Amino acid sequence: MSINLKGRSFLTLKDFSAEEINYLIDLAADFKDKKKKHIPVDTHRGKNIALIFEKTSTRTRCSFEVAAHDLGIMTTYLAEGSQIGKKESIADTARVLGRMFEGIEYRGFGQKLVEDLAKYSGVPVWNGLTDEYHPTQMLADMLTVKENFGHFKGLKLVYFGDARFNIGNSLCIVCSKLGINFVACTNKKYFPNEKLIAECNEWNKTSGGSITLTENVDEAAKDADIIYTDVWVSMGEPDEVWAERINDLKPYQVNAAVMKKAKPTAIFMHDLPSFHNLETKIGKEISEKFGISEMEVTDEVFESKQSVVFDEAENRMHTIKAVIAATIE
Repeated sequence: MSINLKGRSFLTLKDFSAEEINYLIDLAADFKDKKKKHIPVDTHRGKNIALIFEKTSTRTRCSFEVAAHDLGIMTTYLAEGSQIGKKESIADTARVLGRMFEGIEYRGFGQKLVEDLAKYSGVPVWNGLTDEYHPTQMLADMLTVKENFGHFKGLKLVYFGDARFNIGNSLCIVCSKLGINFVACTNKKYFPNEKLIAECNEWNKTSGGSITLTENVDEAAKDADIIYTDVWVSMGEPDEVWAERINDLKPYQVNAAVMKKAKPTAIFMHDLPSFHNLETKIGKEISEKFGISEMEVTDEVFESKQSVVFDEAENRMHTIKAVIAATIE
């Protein structure tokens, strides 16, 4: 089957078939191999892309800049100094940037913002993260899964924590597209929304995947191939939110006991950053306020041989390179 994604925006994996997702993962693996062998891939010289960051980032920004540079593409970084959403609407901004750039990355808040950029710009727009979805992270995660298992269908991926937002939503989608058995293990307050579950179950009819929602840690972790978690609270949320989430989600911390319930070959995944020790300013503040030294994952698991978190981080760059190369015209 011939895959042509030229001119397509990359806003959510809902819009992409299993064949298209696999194509991007395979393209990323090829780019990664070439990178290791120092084979140049700068076939897009003369192109320019804009990188809009309303939320700060380490992995996403570095991944887009290095990926673009490797492809021969120049980047312009837009953050606090831009007029986006302040003195100029998203629609107006999109039409300006679309005249100057061949592609636009957006990392910020509501999904409608990135969708409006795509609607009005006339060039491919790539979602670097919104409140609802994080599709570039999913490609990096699935490349990492394929590197460890060689396939997707029939694997069991268990997500511990708040499954209502971008990571939980996006894992539910990509697993359903690729035939992975997705389990969200958390307090029922934090289950994904029913509409999304219904959408994903339609894809599961074709892919052979499944969705399980449970509060039972033992049941969830049993025979898991992949254990995944994310931070429990976003930066900037008030102390009462932190207190509530920590209280509700403490039983769903990924620790050695959880990993022992999974298969011996299981891997641990996290999109980062992670609060697994007191080596950060935020980690110290959390410890002082709430009396804990580790949050969503223990340092023992994070630093274990089963942890592939830094493979995921590297794979952000290779998979983003694939997205840019496949969609830019």
